[in-house]
This record gives sequence, C-alpha cells and structure tokens, in this order.
Amino acid sequence: MRRPGPPLLVVGHGTRSAEGVAEFGRLTDRVRDRGRGEVASVAGGFIELSDPPLSEALSRLACSTPTVAGFAWEVVAIPLVLTAAGHGKGDIPAALAREQQRRLGLTYHYGRPLGPHPALLTVLEARIDAALAGAPRAGTQVLLVGRGSTDPDANSEVAKVARLLWEGRGYDVVEYSFISLAEPSVPAALERTRRLGAGRIVVAPYFLFPGVLPDRIVTQSRQYAAAHPGLDVRSASVLGDCDELADLVLERYAEALAGDIRMNCDTCAYRVAMPGFADKVGQPQTPHFHPAEVSLARSFHDAH
Repeated sequence: MRRPGPPLLVVGHGTRSAEGVAEFGRLTDRVRDRGRGEVASVAGGFIELSDPPLSEALSRLACSTPTVAGFAWEVVAIPLVLTAAGHGKGDIPAALAREQQRRLGLTYHYGRPLGPHPALLTVLEARIDAALAGAPRAGTQVLLVGRGSTDPDANSEVAKVARLLWEGRGYDVVEYSFISLAEPSVPAALERTRRLGAGRIVVAPYFLFPGVLPDRIVTQSRQYAAAHPGLDVRSASVLGDCDELADLVLERYAEALAGDIRMNCDTCAYRVAMPGFADKVGQPQTPHFHPAEVSLARSFHDAH
C-alpha cells in the first residue's frame, strides 16, 4: 500500500464575508475527502482578514503528522488564487518564509495558482448556463469579471480566460472587465457590450467564493440593468466549492511534489521591467498582517 504524501496546506487570501469563509472551509473539507489515502492531512488558513490564520493551520498539520515531533518536516502549500498576482507571487511566499523562521526544520513545496485551467472553464460554463436558465447561448454575450490587479501579468490572464471561454462554446462574444484596480470597469464593459449590439448579457464573476467584491459585481450589474430596461442582464454565480475545484487543488499538489511547477515568469512584473511597472522589479515581499499573528508570535517566542 502506497504511503500518503506530505500534509497539504490550502492558503487563502481571506475575506470579510462569513459566507466566503464558510465556502473556503467546505472546499478544504472536500479536498480532504477526495485526497484521502493520497495526502497525509489537509488544513486551510488565510494570510489576512479571516480566521484561521496560516500559522494556526500549520500547527494543526504539525499535530496531525506523527513524523513531525520537532524535527525536519515538509508540507505542500497550494495558493488558492486564480491568477499569479501579488498574493500568489509575494504575500503567501512571504508568510511561508516567516513560518520557516518560527518552525525548526520546516520545508515546503509551493504550488502554482489554479488558473487558467480547463476545469475552471468547465465550471464557468456551468455557472453561465445556470444563469441562462434555458435561454440559448446564441445571442448571449458574456462579461467575465476578474478581481483586477496592479500586476499586468495577472490582468492578462483574465483576458486569456475570456478568450478560452469563448472558443467553441457558442456565445456571441466573451468580453472581460475588472471590479477593482484595473480597467475596464464593469459599467464600462457593459456599456461597450451594449453598444456592440448585445440583447442578453451574462455577467460571470471569475471568483472562487462569495465576498465583498463579487457582491459589488452584482450590485453594479443590477444598477446598469435598471438604467437600460431594454437590456437583459443576468448574473452568474461564483465558481464555489465543487468537485472540479477540489480535484484541481489535488492536481496542483501532485505537480508541486513532482517539481513540475511551470510558473510563468516571462511576464512577471517582479522579474521583468514592464512599461509603467519597472519599480516592481526585485521589490522585496513581506507577509500581510493578520491580527491573530500577534498572540501566535508571542506563543512561539515563549516556547523557544
């Protein structure tokens, strides 16, 4: 019988939405169930805004792994993010580096972000179909809405996903926009789509879980629809907890263990001087502040 692989740490950014935190927890449970026998243990934590913090999740993994006992131990950390932006490139690795300073012998394999991936496109397609509620794809224009970033590489990935979503699925058009930090905004993209002749638009959030920003997408879409009563504007659900997403996390786990990361560094603003972003090259990365870290840091200091 094959021995299970090292513990899996699922790392989220964090949200002020209780529903979003609960959905993260459900996905972590699903990953644990579907990885049973393949993964020694699974825990999830956040780098800011939500409990449990990453440190607490690592402590749970240490307690559930008999081989740890204060000696060298390894985990596989999977960033639960869709694009390779600042959280995946800097904030989460910085938090993990901090934990290595606190925990003697800790090593980690770091996985790549979840997207773009065919499984995510399949889930997006299902969410759009649910919003269409039987209406045909022909005559439907889709507006994919990403979070938005100051990292041009991450924004370009959303554009790529929009194109991949359009290919072969029968939608008239798939446009893209962002809810923060980047253009075009949701109202601007809706206006462009309307002017291009749309009669029916499905606004599809490219988000994992419910939260403040997905709620803002719905609000802005409804406001635009109210100002244009002849236009059929519908909102799709976020990707959410599902088997496809859990299996993708486990796929990234296997990749990280095999050393097959394939992270795209060719257009990374932290490595390449991109026009307008040259100040990011070589910029040091520091972890986010999580309120629970104050007491955790004190307990670690007292223990050593």
